[in-house]
Amino acid sequence: MPHRAEGPFDVTTTPLSPDDFTNGTSLSRFSLIKQYHGALDAAAKGEMLTSGSPESGAAGYVAIEEVSGSLDGRKGSFALQHWGTMQAGKFELRVEVVPGSGLGDLAGISGTLTIAMATGGKHSYVLEYSLPAAK
Repeated sequence: MPHRAEGPFDVTTTPLSPDDFTNGTSLSRFSLIKQYHGALDAAAKGEMLTSGSPESGAAGYVAIEEVSGSLDGRKGSFALQHWGTMQAGKFELRVEVVPGSGLGDLAGISGTLTIAMATGGKHSYVLEYSLPAAK
């Protein structure tokens, strides 16, 4: 049975030193520190890799973050994988729970997370997820 968790979250991104494998392509790395509030009460940390030209409206990013805390009262952790693109002002973003990443009470979790930006730069999430039946 699918479940739904939602609430706000805070995020801090910090530039990391670029790797030496670029040949002129714009490539940037960032650390991610997040705090989820609401039904997902958890801290997260991860890394993001970006490329393109956000100033001109064309770019992409990928990220992995580890989320640890409680989800609707179940304690544990899981990872999220992000794929995002921006082209001509149109944004596409997919965030999914990494299969096999759930630990503790969140073992076996699957699902998708939607991110929304409200006025003033505040972020919120909706996590649609499933967990195996308790044994």
